[in-house]
Amino acid sequence: MPLKPGDPAPDFTLPSTVGEKVTLSDYRGKKNVLLLFYPLDFSPVCSVENKQCSAMLPAKGADDIQVLGISVDSLWAHKAFAAQNDISYPLLADFHPKGAVAQLYGVFLADKGIAARTAFIIGKDGRIKEVVGSDIPVARDIGGLLEKARAA
Repeated sequence: MPLKPGDPAPDFTLPSTVGEKVTLSDYRGKKNVLLLFYPLDFSPVCSVENKQCSAMLPAKGADDIQVLGISVDSLWAHKAFAAQNDISYPLLADFHPKGAVAQLYGVFLADKGIAARTAFIIGKDGRIKEVVGSDIPVARDIGGLLEKARAA
């Protein structure tokens, strides 16, 4: 079962395309976080969403929020995906054990081996403010998610 608004966001540390590792709790008290679970690097909808997010982020308040993309892909796949799509925010590898963080958040689809397309808006207090899910082939409103994260 996915987490819901008001729940504390489970902490985690994962390998990242920006720096060595990212720990969610490092942002507590500093920035709201938009945690974007997505199925796979290089898939059509995931590519569109991540390109949109990277393009919109500077204009939508990068100082106020931290975007973290997360999927079950390896760090090497993430690095290639980030380079190809000009993604400047961290992509986190929930690779081994596969989907462990997605499981913590209740969004791992074990039958498919991927995370569901789900966004968690996490406030500076470390609590989930909003959960926005979408079917795998349906893109989310990235601009709307950035605005909601900024307002959290």
